[in-house]
Amino acid sequence: MRLLTFLLIVLGFYAAATLLLFLEQRSFIYPAPRAREDIERLLPGLQPVELRTSDGLTLVAGYKPARAGMPTIVFFHGNGDTLRGAVAATDRLAEAGYGLLLPEYRGYGGNPGSPSEEGLVRDGQAALDWLARAQVPAARTILVGNSLGSGVATDLASTHTVAGLILISGFSSLPEVAAAHVRFFPARMLVRDRFDNAGKLPRVRAPILLLHGTEDRMIDASHGQRLAGANSRAALMLVPGTGHELAYLPQSQSAILTWLAKHHGGA
Repeated sequence: MRLLTFLLIVLGFYAAATLLLFLEQRSFIYPAPRAREDIERLLPGLQPVELRTSDGLTLVAGYKPARAGMPTIVFFHGNGDTLRGAVAATDRLAEAGYGLLLPEYRGYGGNPGSPSEEGLVRDGQAALDWLARAQVPAARTILVGNSLGSGVATDLASTHTVAGLILISGFSSLPEVAAAHVRFFPARMLVRDRFDNAGKLPRVRAPILLLHGTEDRMIDASHGQRLAGANSRAALMLVPGTGHELAYLPQSQSAILTWLAKHHGGA
């Protein structure tokens, strides 16, 4: 009887913890920094612009026009990052003459709204819509997604004709990442926001570069390998000795510049 009582108590705590994880999952997935960045101070020539989403939000972003004849890079940052981090991951690309559009997500950086998969994809679409109005077509746009941003970039690349897709520390799907970190709960079933990159990547027709650190403890390098197997256009570069900070290391931008020069004739 005591054993049965103990088991019921344990099961009760487990059920309560599972319910809490389910209800509060987006606060764990999107630990959104709230402070608004002074965009003009982040990078010379970077100017604040406003993106208007299809569900009525006005979001801040940073924009630096491309040098004549150069493509524009749209960079989607990771789940706990900010525009400052996005600049750190792209400053050498801007210096080489590529245009930059750095969108900030809903709920991040003083923006209205609450993050979700549907919402972040809307935010990404708003970035492409803004570029189209600025006479920068999707066909002259390269999408870059770091970590969580890989989900936004892949979704857009699977539904638009873009010049290229670059994923840094990308994942095969968000439930797969959750399952690796929350082993004692049915994470694959509980996670509502799927970001199924492996399922969407076969629909991408643009050249694809995948960068992943071999020592990444947040998103294992096996995710990059699965993504590479999902599309024959994908080139996978595993960077030895680097972890989830790869996007901010010199190796990342150097590899991107080399790849861009090969595919788009850039610097």
